[in-house]
Amino acid sequence: MFDLPSSELRKKKIQSVDEIEAEKTKSNATAGADNQKNLARWRLDLLFDEGTFDEIGANVVGRATDFGLEKKRIPGDGVITGSGEVNGRIVFAYSQDRSVMGGSLGEAHAKKIARIQDLAMQAKAPLVGINDSGGARIQEGIDSLGGYGEIFRRNVRMSGVCPQISMIMGPCAGGAVYSPALTDFVVMVRKQSYMFLTGPKVVKTVTFEDVDSEKLGGADVHSRMTGIAHLAFNDEEKAIHDVRELLSYLPQSYLDTPPFILTADPVNRDIEELNSIIPESSRQIYDVRKIIDVIFDKKSFFEIQKNWSKNIVVGFARLGGYSVGVIANQPAMMGGVLDCNASRKASRFIRTCNAFNVPIISLVDVPGFLPGTGQEHNGVIAHGAKLMYAYCEARVPKLAVILRKAYGGAYIVMCSKHVGGDVNLAWPTAEVAVMGAAGAIEVLFRKEIASAPDKNEVATKKVEEYETKFLNPQRAAERGYVDAVIHPAETRGKLHRFLKAHLGKSDEQIPKRNGNIPT
Repeated sequence: MFDLPSSELRKKKIQSVDEIEAEKTKSNATAGADNQKNLARWRLDLLFDEGTFDEIGANVVGRATDFGLEKKRIPGDGVITGSGEVNGRIVFAYSQDRSVMGGSLGEAHAKKIARIQDLAMQAKAPLVGINDSGGARIQEGIDSLGGYGEIFRRNVRMSGVCPQISMIMGPCAGGAVYSPALTDFVVMVRKQSYMFLTGPKVVKTVTFEDVDSEKLGGADVHSRMTGIAHLAFNDEEKAIHDVRELLSYLPQSYLDTPPFILTADPVNRDIEELNSIIPESSRQIYDVRKIIDVIFDKKSFFEIQKNWSKNIVVGFARLGGYSVGVIANQPAMMGGVLDCNASRKASRFIRTCNAFNVPIISLVDVPGFLPGTGQEHNGVIAHGAKLMYAYCEARVPKLAVILRKAYGGAYIVMCSKHVGGDVNLAWPTAEVAVMGAAGAIEVLFRKEIASAPDKNEVATKKVEEYETKFLNPQRAAERGYVDAVIHPAETRGKLHRFLKAHLGKSDEQIPKRNGNIPT
């Protein structure tokens, strides 16, 4: 038998690799011809540090041959998968290519995504999915549907193990929407990306509603009305830039802590402006973001779900370089009252922080839960319980500062000592009570006020008496429910010291299959 010299064999093997790369480049050029550039690769280039991305499975092709698919065996099968570095840390990713059969998901396409999910899980590293697909590949039938199921199952397995971020850069419809919905964060682009189970044509046929894709499931719909989109942007570049920033607040996995980023902002600086930031009247509003901006490291606050349920503010920030999750009632919107959506928003964010070892700091100014048939019929009991469950369940350090109102059941659920707050501070302006003075005297002294010659004088006197006894933090401090009453100006320094004191917190819980969180 004739054998080639080893040097010739080596040369042929190298030539074979070059041919494969040339074919892949040719396929990419053909696939992206309509767009002048391959968007799927361009997005990955923006996401990863320059020169760090390595592709996996570039030469995979589908094996289906029905309906002319034997002529469309394009390397990569419409999705690019691989790993690289984002801000110097390993991240896995996939990016669907809509220029290849509409980015539709077939068997090989799904296996590539499932493979990169498995690799991220094994490496204990974040996964970023860039979705831009027309949905299931009809020509592949059940293999396509089965592929979605494999992806969903891995989304659930990865949940709470490694951060998962979904970027919707184009259409995401039908069963495809469930993968992003199962991840930790969903990012959308206005007038470009949309998510819905059934498209405008089906909606019109079934319900006779005439609606376009943007109004049915665009970025503004999901960032303002449903809360499904955690972040929404006007362009792709900004979206990808902020995903890189978001990753900087998160650890690689549940086994790690978030990265510490050195700050030049002094941790012990007094913030004199906080001493007068709370209005004299408890009925006056203020923007809690102003407090957040000056307490935490300068320009570090990264807000999540900014445009949905604005009566509560959630997001990541840094305190002395440490990553923390911030939950704050927003008096500038509905007086900061809790309702169904605010409870959902906060509880989800608390559980995300707890999953990834991010300490939680709560800024409390809450007059109670929103009353009314609308809230009761929409399940405010269950949603309020969901918020309480999240705080009780969280094992990370939990610090809270009562800024002003902390009334009734809303006081309890907002990280009070009773639901596991580690350190609870209060400003002198704090009002910890069952309810406000006007409501309380109406219950306690209704008959006395009604029978008095001068009703206004008696009512005013009773209000003052109630406010003196109960609408201050002293009673709560005496009972140990508030650990210290502090000057607002020293809040940053106090929180930083208490945070460092509790970073080593260990709170073992009873082993069980799972808790049964209210829905």
